[in-house]
Amino acid sequence: MRAWRVTRPGPITSGPLTQHEESVPTPAPGELLVRVLACGVCRTDLHVASGELPTRRPAVVPGHEVVGVVEGSGPGSTAVEGGEFAPGDRVGVPWLRHTCQRCRYCARGAENLCPDSQYTGWDADGGYADYTTVPADYALPLPEGYSDAELAPLLCAGIIGYRALRRASLPAGGRLGVYGFGASAHLTTQVALAEGARVHVMTRGTGARNLAADLGAHSVQGAADPPPEPLDSAILFAPAGDLVPTALAPLDRGGTLAVAGIHLTRIPPLDYDAHLFQERQVRSVTANTREDARAFLRVAGRHRLRVSTVAYALDEADCALADLAAGRVVGAAVLLPDVPGRRTGSG
Repeated sequence: MRAWRVTRPGPITSGPLTQHEESVPTPAPGELLVRVLACGVCRTDLHVASGELPTRRPAVVPGHEVVGVVEGSGPGSTAVEGGEFAPGDRVGVPWLRHTCQRCRYCARGAENLCPDSQYTGWDADGGYADYTTVPADYALPLPEGYSDAELAPLLCAGIIGYRALRRASLPAGGRLGVYGFGASAHLTTQVALAEGARVHVMTRGTGARNLAADLGAHSVQGAADPPPEPLDSAILFAPAGDLVPTALAPLDRGGTLAVAGIHLTRIPPLDYDAHLFQERQVRSVTANTREDARAFLRVAGRHRLRVSTVAYALDEADCALADLAAGRVVGAAVLLPDVPGRRTGSG
């Protein structure tokens, strides 16, 4: 099979990914073998490839927004027989891959904070390949009515955006600010709108602004521009710490800013009166629980989300990452193993 590996973490322009021909992986007991139909290209993959996240598995295969078909299970395993998934089923392979289920965080339902948590495409090989594996307990059933390419971004961009929306404590009918408008933001905005929120988008790039307006945002402006009304909640999707005070300033009394990224550049000093007084607060978002994932996918099943995707061949994974890093992707980039390559970017 084909697989891309992060063989030399560094700037995307330095070529951190290399493609290899290798054997199909053997699933361990309790794991499913999955043939990859589509794999989303997430900004977290950029952080793994560039070395902004520390290496957890040398030469890892990135990719954690995997839509695939169950081909089998590990030796001596009952992961398929009598389980939730059967050979031929379409299945989702997400970011969260393992939690201990014994620590105090797991015991209280916060498995996303488990110190022993492991992640697809970081601790274990992911979906920039023709095949991958996933523990059956962490695989996800997928909603109907979506193509493989449309489903892929739901498995991280959608899930983490959903958790960020909940962390932002948006009241019913509230006013939400969205900073940055990529794969996660364009899905989260639709969920918020479906739930009756007023959504104001602050982002750079004409393509992203046009998409936000087309999806029904109540206003769209530049990344550092103020929204037209005070906000009850805000979500920062852009990995830019200098936008934290920008996003805090328009919050109304009691407002909450949720920072959705796994990586953020340095936050500049905050002014207590201007940014935090009147019980305004900042919350980080750390991965997600399996219940978050299943809850979001149920929402996606009830509300047909419009998923904006840009297709790349699997052989163009380096090109897709380069385009994402340069801000050339509007919506979500998705690798499709069976489409012909076109080498359109700078990779």
